[in-house]
Formats: sequence, structure tokens, C-alpha cells
Amino acid sequence: MKSSKFRDMTNDELNNSLTELKSELFNLRFRLATGQLDNPMRIREVKKDIARVKTILRERELKAQKA
Repeated sequence: MKSSKFRDMTNDELNNSLTELKSELFNLRFRLATGQLDNPMRIREVKKDIARVKTILRERELKAQKA
């Protein structure tokens, strides 16, 4: 997902999507270990989405501290 879509979300929505992405990553890693994963590139995409969400949350946190 593009970071612009993440930026349009509220903090609660971002936290919810972060939780969902982490559980998806767990499931993907589990399927990789059992040999049932069809698209291994999905792991990379999910990791990058997690990083995007965390970055946006941190930016907002720092912005709130300045204000």
C-alpha cells in the first residue's frame, strides 16, 4: 500500500492496520516454514508496509511533542 493511503488514516486506524500486518507477517512466515507459501515476495511487501506505518506513527508522535 502506498504511504499516502496510510497518511490519510487516523492513529487508531494505523494501529489497527499495524496489528493486522504483524499477524499477516506471522502467518506468512509460518507458511514459509511449512512450505505452503506461494508468493515469497509478499513477506517483503508486508515488512515494508509495517515500516511505513511505524514511520508515520513516529512522525506524528514527534510532531505532537513539538506542539
